[in-house]
Amino acid sequence: MKKIKSLLLLLVLGISCLAQKTPVIRAKLNFNKDWKFQLGDFKGAEQISFDDQSWQNVGLPHSFSIPYFMSPDFYVGYGWYRKQFDIPPHYADKKLFLEFEAAFQDAEIFVNGRKVGSHKGGYTGFSIDISDAVVTGKNMVAVRLNNLWNPRLAPRAGEHTFSGGLYRDVYLVVTEPVHVTWYGTFVTTPVVSSKNASVNITTEVKNSSSNSTSVKLRTDILSPDGKKVASVTETKTIEVNEVASFDQSIQSIKNPKLWDLNSPNLYTAVSTVMVNGQMQDEYRTSFGIRSVKFTSDKGFFLNEKHIYLLGANVHQDHAGWGDAVTNAGFYRDVKMMKNAGFNFIRGSHYPHDPSFVEACDQMGMLFWSENPFWGIGGSAKTPEGYWNSSAYPTQETDRDSFENSIEQELREMIHMYRNNPSVIAWSMSNEPFFTASQTIPAVRKLLKNLVDISHQEDPTRVAAIGGSQRPLDENRIDKLGDMAGYNGDGGSIPLFQNPGIPTIVSEYGSTTSDRPGNYEPGWGDLAKDNGQAVHDWRSGQAIWCGFDHGSIAGARLGKMGIVDYFRIPKRSWYWYRNEYLHIAPPEWPQPGTPTKLRLEADRKTSKTDGTEDIHLVLTVLDAQGKAVSNNPPVELKVVSGPGEFPTGSTIKFEEKSDIRILDGQAAIEFRSWYAGKTVIRATSPGLDSAEVVVNFLGETPFVQGVTPGVTERPYHRFSKQGQPNILQLFGLNNPTFGSSFMADHPTSFAADGNKKSWWQALANDQYPNWILDTEKRLSLLNINLTFPDEDVYRFKVEVSENMKDWKLVEDFMNNQQKINSKQITLSGIIGGAIRISFDKAAKAKLAEVEVSGKVVE
Repeated sequence: MKKIKSLLLLLVLGISCLAQKTPVIRAKLNFNKDWKFQLGDFKGAEQISFDDQSWQNVGLPHSFSIPYFMSPDFYVGYGWYRKQFDIPPHYADKKLFLEFEAAFQDAEIFVNGRKVGSHKGGYTGFSIDISDAVVTGKNMVAVRLNNLWNPRLAPRAGEHTFSGGLYRDVYLVVTEPVHVTWYGTFVTTPVVSSKNASVNITTEVKNSSSNSTSVKLRTDILSPDGKKVASVTETKTIEVNEVASFDQSIQSIKNPKLWDLNSPNLYTAVSTVMVNGQMQDEYRTSFGIRSVKFTSDKGFFLNEKHIYLLGANVHQDHAGWGDAVTNAGFYRDVKMMKNAGFNFIRGSHYPHDPSFVEACDQMGMLFWSENPFWGIGGSAKTPEGYWNSSAYPTQETDRDSFENSIEQELREMIHMYRNNPSVIAWSMSNEPFFTASQTIPAVRKLLKNLVDISHQEDPTRVAAIGGSQRPLDENRIDKLGDMAGYNGDGGSIPLFQNPGIPTIVSEYGSTTSDRPGNYEPGWGDLAKDNGQAVHDWRSGQAIWCGFDHGSIAGARLGKMGIVDYFRIPKRSWYWYRNEYLHIAPPEWPQPGTPTKLRLEADRKTSKTDGTEDIHLVLTVLDAQGKAVSNNPPVELKVVSGPGEFPTGSTIKFEEKSDIRILDGQAAIEFRSWYAGKTVIRATSPGLDSAEVVVNFLGETPFVQGVTPGVTERPYHRFSKQGQPNILQLFGLNNPTFGSSFMADHPTSFAADGNKKSWWQALANDQYPNWILDTEKRLSLLNINLTFPDEDVYRFKVEVSENMKDWKLVEDFMNNQQKINSKQITLSGIIGGAIRISFDKAAKAKLAEVEVSGKVVE
């Protein structure tokens, strides 16, 4: 009997040992739940023993600024995140990584009090090896994060907001020591036709074991319906701690299902890593079989078929949650643009979330991915220290670090998204010419370097210079890459018409409106051609912009979307849907007698891991159930169950607040990190209430009285303390327009910083005028006009907030004196656009216009 027991014990121990040595075939575990967070910097917060009980309970994605509703100001400083997690015994000899999809913007990561890594740059992902820092059982990860403006870190400037936070998903990834690296595959399709396609796969495999190892890599290609259509195998010996690159080719896939706009077919490359006949890793890469070509004379081609790009610029933030958007939220954004008839999105002006790009893959939406070399009005006269500074460093000591930063982010962006078939171009920049004039040569050199890096990292896609409509002299930047994107007036400047390289109007429109807005396209800069594709050489156009967004430049720039911040379409969205998809607009709501409310959810179930949420839409109805445009105050409240609004368990909408109800509707996103049924009620004084029931699905159930309560976050608009609203200068390189212009004297010459060039109207222009758009709402103090020569100029000066309604501020139509300049003092008149109108075309000319003012809401 003892012998039998001994044999059984040995058998059990043997099975146990085998179980311990069974490979973990790549576990990717969602790491979004159960974090602690606190604003500020705390000594010792990386230590296990640190007391964080008073900190907020949060889940990811998370932003420093929650709740956020389009304020131009936001918290700038430090924040800490902490999370306990368990490591089971069978992970003891595995490789463990924390994969961050992004962290804004300077992150230090600690595990069990030990610093394990750091990353600078707020828009690209990174992987941190924590294998040597974890222990079996309980562990603590802490992240010290700041969003301080840094002169050596890109971006130095931009018109968005720059809130800190772990605002994208985080994963714990577990592999064997021999494994495919982070985003370690690159799949290309050199030959593409409806009859045949070839596939090349480059795969990086790392050997983190203690011995030199013979590694077999088998790559299987699965069709969109999951069937294996090809396979290739290669064996290499990889030395200890080395990374080997496997280059594999499949010469023929017969009758491939191509990825295109209407049939976005996705194949899968399955990379299986084998050592001694035992599987060590399985890594899956989604890709599409398609060809892309930009031409300088015929535009853009997808799978050899000409397509005119009809697009929209899209920022990433949503109402209340700011930049901390769920994957489901990004999917809704892409779907809204697709449902309006657009076929193209420009990811303005930084690498977007992986799920955003994946949504483009899944829906057949073409995507322009942009590097955050970014400017917004910066010049030598702009003080350093905030995101309106010179796009390129003005201090020599900052330049090497800044260039390393922007080059790193470009490489990381390409590394992350090179397999996404929706991505058709890498953009190096957006308006980097908004920089101190003495740095222009360095800007040009850096752009050339970025183009070279793009070609090295991915020779299959064009390297574009985004927002390249300035300078206009020998320092022009538009031809430094393979392709140019022209914003605003760049689409009409003579210098950029059929320039001999592929081009796109990367921004047009810029129409500010609150919902509902007007039923019109807002062609803006393309009004001359009525927005039509009249130039064979132009590849397409993208409206500024798809959605309202937060902006340091204020609401005039932030409210230029065709969909509002809460993700309710404005009437211009319906105009595009009618124009592009021939779907008639709905009947607009009219003022009536509000009687009751309707509350709807875009989905009835949602995950509880931070990747999904529910979009709630509230509508005011009359007694017959018809929508009315009245805007009574409405409160949404969690009656029972889990979940939260960005403000906590309740949220209140009012017409005159930042949390707005407009045109009889309001909306917000609702999420939970606990499972259960939730009842949400909408109420308004004197109106019948409405309810909606949603279900959250997950492993951790909500238990009333046991589950930690929701943190209440009442909304208070953030205001910078102790930072005065500084006087700024505008004009240089801002968009300009005119009633007409001579070929050698375009409108842009009156705002190029060169007094030896000038705008001049055509001789037959009956109503000659010139317009400067600062793209901001300003308290105007001075307008300085410089003329090309001394003469008797007769003109009037008007200002506008919307470029439609103009207010006369000075009238010089009866001037009798010769002048070569004129200063107009305004003493705080509100406006963002300046129009100078002349009495006759012969003397309608301007050498330079400079405006001073302060940005206001």
